[in-house]
Amino acid sequence: MAYTHINSKALLQRRRNLSNIVQQVLDGAAVIGVTWWLVQHHFYHIGRITTPYIIMLLILLGVLAITYDKFAIYRSNGRFANKALDLLKAWTLTFLVLVVLAFLAKQTQVYSRYLIGELYVIGYVAQLFLHTLFRFFYKKIILHSQQNEKVLIVGQSRLAYYLQHKISGNPWMGEQVIGFVRLPDDDIPASGRKAPGRKSDPEILGNIEDLPALIDQYNISMVYIVTPLKSSKALENAYINTLNKHVAIHWVPDIFSLRLVNHNVKEISGIPVITLSETPLIGTRLLLKAIEDKVLSILILIAISPILLLAAIAVKLDSPGPIFFRQNRAGWSGKSFKIWKFRSMYVHQEETGKLKQAEKNDSRITRVGGFIRRTSLDELPQIFNVLAGDMSLVGPRPHAVQHDEEYSQRIFDYFARHHIKPGITGLAQVRGLRGETIEIDQMVHRIESDIEYINNWSIWLDISILFRTVFAFTGKGAY
Repeated sequence: MAYTHINSKALLQRRRNLSNIVQQVLDGAAVIGVTWWLVQHHFYHIGRITTPYIIMLLILLGVLAITYDKFAIYRSNGRFANKALDLLKAWTLTFLVLVVLAFLAKQTQVYSRYLIGELYVIGYVAQLFLHTLFRFFYKKIILHSQQNEKVLIVGQSRLAYYLQHKISGNPWMGEQVIGFVRLPDDDIPASGRKAPGRKSDPEILGNIEDLPALIDQYNISMVYIVTPLKSSKALENAYINTLNKHVAIHWVPDIFSLRLVNHNVKEISGIPVITLSETPLIGTRLLLKAIEDKVLSILILIAISPILLLAAIAVKLDSPGPIFFRQNRAGWSGKSFKIWKFRSMYVHQEETGKLKQAEKNDSRITRVGGFIRRTSLDELPQIFNVLAGDMSLVGPRPHAVQHDEEYSQRIFDYFARHHIKPGITGLAQVRGLRGETIEIDQMVHRIESDIEYINNWSIWLDISILFRTVFAFTGKGAY
């Protein structure tokens, strides 16, 4: 019987437990208590907390709730060192937001800077102490008093073993992996089989057909089904055959055999949506990237104007022809634009339908052209492409259209690099992956760096790449 009714209950939900709520209450109490004590200590003659500090405290608690959620302070309970570091990052970000808001509201003179500094230090220490105390009592009393739930993992992919290691390494979950259940051989990709390694890994207890019997035999209360995308039938059978076994069933879709581009999980009215490929520049991130490009481009243009002028004169005097070279390139989402570069070659006619890459000792390159290519000065006019919005300061380097057509036929995920604006410099370039690509592996490595950049994009990564570009301005591949 097929069920066509869509349950109105939201599928994508965040689970809350008592320990999370207790930690939140303790953090809130610590912040309130420390603030009240510091104000009383500094302004004892008033005898009460003043209105400006009440407003500051309310804003602080509001921002703290957002930043702590962003850093998953109450949703992760791994190593304590990591928890302490995340707590410090979230608390620091909270204070930075508080300071910025005070500057924007022109209220900085209302508050004692010494008191704010003390609140930052003592507040963090107080929260860290309470987290340590809570962790100690939770482990000693609650975790030791409850029995771990017995778990089976269906699947043998790398993701299945990764899940097992995470569950086994986190006693806070209260789960014990008893063993694995094998999917049909034709459902397990060779690259996903268990790698040799830990002797402590649980054994494979049987095949998928044995799952109901294994649940009874080992008194299992929870099953994780880890299946690749093509094993939907195995998932359906496993689910149907265990419905009457009174066990919790969790599905972990194994999507990691694919080349994922900025993957994430979101919801549409409570319906979970797994995004396999998407640009990272959405909403405020798009705005931040645009501000970064415009502000830094203007500053860089002012700084390099003398160099642009000298390079333009040198190109013009060195050989007949235009100063600039313009060529069609594919940009964000494959949209075409004309890239600006200083001309580095003698004016010549390319063979119809063919585009030859620059080679070492290439006779087409002029004397000045050889110098500006080695020093990457020929790329500087692309600052105008950034100001026009066609490019970014940092991003995958745009290739000639003919090269796009050639490499997209040989590298299956080549066009994934178009999920973000192309850049003057990029992660591949600061790693030395530039210049002529004689072997296909050279382009593969470049594409891998481009997709890594897209998956990890942030303002800080851009700044890091710009800084590294200064030291990677020349190299073996620059000719």
